[in-house]
Amino acid sequence: MKIKLQSSLIHATLAIGLCSVLPNANAQAVDVAAAEALLKDSKCTKCHAVSSKKDGPALKEVASKYKGKADAESKLTKHITTGPKVKVDGFEEDHAIIKTKDAAAIKNVIAYILTR
Repeated sequence: MKIKLQSSLIHATLAIGLCSVLPNANAQAVDVAAAEALLKDSKCTKCHAVSSKKDGPALKEVASKYKGKADAESKLTKHITTGPKVKVDGFEEDHAIIKTKDAAAIKNVIAYILTR
């Protein structure tokens, strides 16, 4: 009986431990300096800031919009790599395209945006 109880406690402890670790298993470590440099080089900071709205939405607002959505990364990747039409001050213009083709750098920028 004592061994069975100890075994149950071990299994319960492992289950609790895994539950606390698994949500972060897919979390990507963000290279903040690299993301901020690429955003600056791509002139994203002309229209976007982290916390305040400029001509475009704040990155915090973008992160909030996509929070918990499975397609967040793919939608943001498409948005920053294809230059869709966006409205600025009532006028339609092409969104700037990020100045890299490096998939890892783009993924890092998306992770940066989504963690603001």
